[in-house]
Amino acid sequence: MHYLIIKYLITAGLVVLVSELAKRSDKLGGLLAALPMVTVLSLIWLYVEQQPSSKIANHAYYTFWYVLPTLPMFLLFPYLLDKWGFVLSLLASVLVTALVFFLFALALKPFGIDLL
Repeated sequence: MHYLIIKYLITAGLVVLVSELAKRSDKLGGLLAALPMVTVLSLIWLYVEQQPSSKIANHAYYTFWYVLPTLPMFLLFPYLLDKWGFVLSLLASVLVTALVFFLFALALKPFGIDLL
């Protein structure tokens, strides 16, 4: 139980750290948010929890493929923000990301990459 609490505190602390740094510097906040910290932490937690190497490798492999269709969101959201406001821009960005992901998954399926 203590391990789980420590795991949550470290992971949550990282998110809070990035959001606090983003208040002070847009560039630094963006850089830290762009780093694959959640993925690295997930890989560490999987390793510490003695998951098989195949499970850890698959996590990294699928993370790569899942990141690609999310990238347009980071251009769409700032473009829409002044026009539509925060909530609608975020909602539209999430919906477009879901659509791009679905189309991306369909496009990769013939190549033997099954994301759905």
